[in-house]
Amino acid sequence: MRREMLRAKIHRATVTETNVEYEGSLTLDRLLMDAADLRPFERIDVYDVNNGARFSTYVIEGEPGSGTVCVNGAAARLASAGDLVIIAAYGSYEEDEIAAHRPIVIHVDARNRIHDPAPSLRGRG
Repeated sequence: MRREMLRAKIHRATVTETNVEYEGSLTLDRLLMDAADLRPFERIDVYDVNNGARFSTYVIEGEPGSGTVCVNGAAARLASAGDLVIIAAYGSYEEDEIAAHRPIVIHVDARNRIHDPAPSLRGRG
């Protein structure tokens, strides 16, 4: 049996903007993508801490070091600039992989800069 497990998350990132006119997705600073081992067009779930909204979308690459967390398309109606969000990616694991599995957890400051890079290194086990 395979189980869906948290693979990576960016914890309490700040939404920098929303763009309802864009076709969809979440634009994310490339440095955050790399730290969380996210690939362009990978499915993510977004949990808005401020209003409780939860939605699935995919990630697209933003300017490295920009701090960008932009909610695009229809999902832009579920978040506002300044909201705190948790961005999560999941993976499918065999039972014998679960004991050794540790998700990547990225903590960011109010400007979406990584302030504790150690969890991302511990998570790659």
